[in-house]
Amino acid sequence: MTHLILETFKAEKEGVRWYILADDDTVFFINNLADVLARYDHNKYFYIGMNSESHASNVFHSFNMAFGGAGYALSFPLAEALVNNLDVCIKRYPTLYGSDHIVQSCVADLGVSLTREKGFHQFDVHGDISGLLSAHPQAPLVSLHHLDYINPIFPYMNQKESLNHLMEAAKIDESRLLQQSICYDKPKNWSFSISWGYSVQLYEAIFLPSMLQRPLQTFTPWSKYVWPLFLFNTRIPSKNRCKARHFFFFDSVENKSDNYFITSYSRRMPAGSIPSCSSTGNFSANHVSKIYVLSPTWKHDPIETRRECCDVMHMTGMNATEIKLRNCLENEIVPD
Repeated sequence: MTHLILETFKAEKEGVRWYILADDDTVFFINNLADVLARYDHNKYFYIGMNSESHASNVFHSFNMAFGGAGYALSFPLAEALVNNLDVCIKRYPTLYGSDHIVQSCVADLGVSLTREKGFHQFDVHGDISGLLSAHPQAPLVSLHHLDYINPIFPYMNQKESLNHLMEAAKIDESRLLQQSICYDKPKNWSFSISWGYSVQLYEAIFLPSMLQRPLQTFTPWSKYVWPLFLFNTRIPSKNRCKARHFFFFDSVENKSDNYFITSYSRRMPAGSIPSCSSTGNFSANHVSKIYVLSPTWKHDPIETRRECCDVMHMTGMNATEIKLRNCLENEIVPD
C-alpha cells in the first residue's frame, strides 16, 4: 500500500502544491480555499485546518489536530515526507481512533504543528446553527461539514435546497459569504448584525460589537460530558424583549449598479410576533419585512482588513430598510 501511495505522489508531483483531505459529506468553497492557501509557502511544511467547535471532541481526540470532517491541507513537501514515513508512523500509533488523529501524530513526529484557519468548520453540534452562521469569525468561509446532522440552514427548505440557496450568494461574492458587519440606527436605537449572504439580525436596542460577535447559542453540543461546551464564547437566547432579535434570512441577490451588489433578506417570523422593546412603540421594528444590503463588487479580504462598516439608509414609505457596506474610516469606532 505504501509503495502504491509513493508511486502516486511521484506521478503527480509536477505542478502539485497542496493536498486536501476531507470527508465525503464536506462542502468546500474553492475560491476561498485557494485564497487561504495562497497565504502560505507551499514549498515549506504546512499542516492547515481547524479544531472542532465542540470542546468534548477536542478532548477525546486532540486539540492539536485538524479535524478531517472540516478538511485540512498538507503542503506537497509535508505530504511527501508523511508518505515516506507512513509505515513507521502507523506502527507507532496502533490505538488511535481516526485517520485525522493518526495524521496529526505523524505530522508532529516530523516537527510540524497545526496552523489554524477558522474558516474550516467541523460542526460537531446539533440542531439550529443559525447562531453560528450569523456570527462567523473574521476569516474566509472554507468548508461546512455535518450538514446532514443539523437542521436545514434556511427555514422552509430541506438540506439540499438550503445549500443550493447559500450557493446563490456564493456565486456572486464568495469572499464576503457569512462575513459579519455591525451597524446602528441611533435615532431609532436599533442594532444590525449582518452575515452577508445568510442573515440580518435587528435588535431594538444598542448592543456593542463585542457582544454581537459572540454566536447566539441556538445549537446544542455534540456531547455535554465536557465543560465548557464550546471553544468559543456564546450568548444564551434571552426572553427579555429588548434582547430579542428580528431575524431576516437571505432571499435573493442581484446587480444594482457597476459598483454594488444588492442582497435582500426576508423576515423569518410574522410581523408583530416579537413584542416591541419601546414602551411607546414609536421605534418598533415589527413593520420591517425586508432588509436590503448593498455591498461593493470588489473582493473583500476579511483577514488583511477590518470588518466592513455599514450605514443604515432610510426608505420612506416602505416596510424595508437599506444598509450600505463600506470600508471603515481611519480610527472609526462603532457605535460612535
